[in-house]
Amino acid sequence: MPAATQPASTLTDEQRAPIDTAIGELATGAASWVHLTLAQRAKLLDGLHTAVAEVAEEWALAAGQSKGLDPRHPLLGEEWLAGPYATLVALEAYRRTLLTLARGDSPLEGIPTEPAPGDRRRAQVFPLSAIDDLLLSGYSGEVWFEPGVTDAAARRDAGLAQLTPTTSQGIGLVLGAGNVTAIPVLDVLYELLAHNRVVLLKVNPTQDTLEPIFERALAPLIEPGFLRIIRGGGDVGGYVTQHPDIAHVHITGAASTFDTIVWGPSRGTAAQKAATTRRRNENRPLLQKPITAELGGVSPIIVVPGAWSDADLRYHAEHIVTMRLQNSGHNCIAGQTVLLSRDWPQRDAFLSELRRAYAAAPRRPVWYPRGDESLAAAASDYPDAVWCADGTRALVEIGPDDDPSEIETTEYFAPVLGVVSLPGNGQEFLDTAVAHANEKLAGTLGANLLIDPVTEQALGDGFERALADLRYGSIAVNAWTALVFITPTMTWGGFPGSTIGDVESGIGIVHNALLLDHVERSIVRGPFRPFPRSISTVLRSRTFDQWSVLPKPPWFVTSKTGAVVSEGLTRFRMNGDKVALAATLVQAFRA
Repeated sequence: MPAATQPASTLTDEQRAPIDTAIGELATGAASWVHLTLAQRAKLLDGLHTAVAEVAEEWALAAGQSKGLDPRHPLLGEEWLAGPYATLVALEAYRRTLLTLARGDSPLEGIPTEPAPGDRRRAQVFPLSAIDDLLLSGYSGEVWFEPGVTDAAARRDAGLAQLTPTTSQGIGLVLGAGNVTAIPVLDVLYELLAHNRVVLLKVNPTQDTLEPIFERALAPLIEPGFLRIIRGGGDVGGYVTQHPDIAHVHITGAASTFDTIVWGPSRGTAAQKAATTRRRNENRPLLQKPITAELGGVSPIIVVPGAWSDADLRYHAEHIVTMRLQNSGHNCIAGQTVLLSRDWPQRDAFLSELRRAYAAAPRRPVWYPRGDESLAAAASDYPDAVWCADGTRALVEIGPDDDPSEIETTEYFAPVLGVVSLPGNGQEFLDTAVAHANEKLAGTLGANLLIDPVTEQALGDGFERALADLRYGSIAVNAWTALVFITPTMTWGGFPGSTIGDVESGIGIVHNALLLDHVERSIVRGPFRPFPRSISTVLRSRTFDQWSVLPKPPWFVTSKTGAVVSEGLTRFRMNGDKVALAATLVQAFRA
């Protein structure tokens, strides 16, 4: 296709100079990277693990402070898990993969695979260690390959760029996310290991206070020239995306930002907007280099009707509230639209528990830029919404005469939770909900399903077929898809098939510490009931499929000990102290 005319940079020579110097240093670093053996790269990750551990507490506290959480806030544990914890477990998993490849084995060596619906294969990628089995008791994770991919092909191609470690793919640009502090670091690791690209990381302005901490945490990559970190706004982003020495761009952010990078501004003068429209119509993107992206969407929470106890209703109401309110709702994977059966006899009782839990969850600031505008938009879209927490949370229950389109297509990225009712029970409801999510809700990043074990067992193969029909890159069954995000051996990204012209939830995947190819989706499955109620589930079902010794998880916004447990789990990943871990687990049982 013919190239679009490139816009002139708005940066001064003085502003461009340090960026150009950093990119020049990365070119030298790219030449050095390809001379490292796989074992040397694994050792480099050891150094990164040490460096991250040294700044972990400062990292978590600084992240909390940037979001209005003081050190004693009950939700500060979110910043331990979504920052240093996620980074440490990823480093451990990538290191294992590199050492496996160095031995001449496939990263899938010893990992069981089995058939999945639709001529697919799936690999059981979590848990892979006894400690993971203990810390996330009852949870499992699987990666589904694209239809037609054989076990032999999956094993042969696992390793990605580390199968050809001496081949450089140049310099990659990572435009860091602004909402979750581990994301920029994890995206840097994926560029380096999955693609053999050294990295220029531009930190989002919301994380400027974290930049000095990132410099120390990532010093083992910075010192040899494998990474450079810069700051700045859209003008800097515009300059580096168009820089001739940048081979590839990766962004975690909004679809509107992606479109601006690829096609040009949708705001500005009439001439600028007309030029952008013309480029789109003529398929002449402004960006003349490959780009991958993770862009969020409207995530469904499908509640499959069944016979639930009062404790079940209460627990999963809190579960849904967590999916929406974690990080004050500023998550690309936040659950936004509950799909509920209007024919479920317990519908009213469940909604009563949901309203209670939504109002009672700990209060915190709506901190992300323009979050107040998102809440105002929700108020305008749904004047009858129920507001709580001093007007910082909206619950939108769509009635028979209400228009659900906004709650289904607008990613509010703020504490706005919708409830949409659909007909049916059992398989009829599930199939209707899956079709509704696929066809009506914006995006393909993640979907959540809550289903009791008796109903799931009754649906049998129909339930697995429904999972296969969901067009989402991550799916959580009796869990939240954030568990896919934080589990490094699973993959993270939108459902395959998006293009720069219709990007939906993005293009490509990240995390994927096993470096798998041909991936379609990742699925995490959790226990319907926490310990000790999981005991009754096992006794009734006479199987251990739903067994768990995990009480209320520490990431629940209603966990009384979530902050101390999340910190304790991170410290265990830092130093491996099992005595201290035992004390943390005692705290977990007080959640």
